[in-house]
Amino acid sequence: MSVLPGELESAVRRVLVLVENLSVPFDRRVWQECMALRDAGWTVDVICPQGTKRDTEREVVLDGIRIHRYPLKVAKAGPVGYLAEYGSALWHTLRIARKLGPFDVVHACNPPDLFFLVALLCKRRGARFVFDQHDLVPELYLSRFDRGQDLLYRAVCLLEKLTYRAADVVIATNESYRDVALRRGGKSPDEVFVVRSAPAVERFREVAPEPALKKGKPHLLCYLGVMGPQDGVDYALRSLAALRDERGRTDWHAVFVGSGDTFDDMVELSQQLGLSGQVEFPGRVSDADLVRCLSTADVCLAPDPLNPLNDVSTMNKILEYMAMSRPIVSFDLKEAKVSAGEAAVYAMADDVSEFAKLIEELLDDPEQRRRMGKIGNDRVTGALSWANSEKQLLAAYTAALAVNVAV
Repeated sequence: MSVLPGELESAVRRVLVLVENLSVPFDRRVWQECMALRDAGWTVDVICPQGTKRDTEREVVLDGIRIHRYPLKVAKAGPVGYLAEYGSALWHTLRIARKLGPFDVVHACNPPDLFFLVALLCKRRGARFVFDQHDLVPELYLSRFDRGQDLLYRAVCLLEKLTYRAADVVIATNESYRDVALRRGGKSPDEVFVVRSAPAVERFREVAPEPALKKGKPHLLCYLGVMGPQDGVDYALRSLAALRDERGRTDWHAVFVGSGDTFDDMVELSQQLGLSGQVEFPGRVSDADLVRCLSTADVCLAPDPLNPLNDVSTMNKILEYMAMSRPIVSFDLKEAKVSAGEAAVYAMADDVSEFAKLIEELLDDPEQRRRMGKIGNDRVTGALSWANSEKQLLAAYTAALAVNVAV
């Protein structure tokens, strides 16, 4: 076992958490996992990219967790851009990890499915490898590029297979992902643990609504989340255009909170649809501003279209809407229904006219909105709470430590 300066060897277990998709602590799931491990007595180091407007320091200690960040240019277009991004991230991660080790556990979050290479090096010194599967990368590739069976698709399938093979334990975000780990990954049931992404309820506490956020309209609609090719912001905007043009409703203002690869494209699309006066894009906002917006929202939007990834993925925004007791309009996706249940209404997949119709129905039924909001909040503070996920996380670590690793 490794030793930290000035500490007793018997008191120390070290985990190295690897993240590429977001900076930490901006990645809320990863940050909650880190704090849970810290509270369980682990010494936690995180390697992740630097943020652009926040999480900009190279080296920082936050709440006892040591974070090591590297500069990363995010890919803008096409598979080649992602190859460059992921290659740079892997190089920086290897470089930093070699200075920090050894560790008892390497906890690697995807995408990409490349960090098994770092884990294999650490396993040579006795570490266990916990694979935290945030995304199904083959499905992500298909959903973004629609290029099944080309060379890069076969490559991401191979990398996923190698990651599963190297992992001592797999953490899945839902039962659909767990099924993939068992079926496609060849893992045994005692090697796969479901650790659902659940919002920290202390971050999402309602405050008094602020009518000024509605810009003079009776109702506020809200979208919260990433804006990438597979996230459906374009479907939401087209639904709002249908709400105005097909249903004659202009008694609403909409706020789209977040950023991503397609942010500029979505702003341009809103202009093309003639929505500029009713839709605003503030980008990423502070927690306080986010809570103000969600506390004022009448209806929240989850416009993720049906594709191989979205149908089986748990959307963080849905759980965050539920934590804020907001009713949701979603497309009819398998895991969206598992998460939200009766806290959402569901339009036929990718049908923007029906999506608009459901928004209108909720705007006209405040009692239904209140009932759905309560159902969602009860689920997030009960069966889907982070407290339950934390127990599964620690169980996964207990299983990983039980694995015999040659030193």
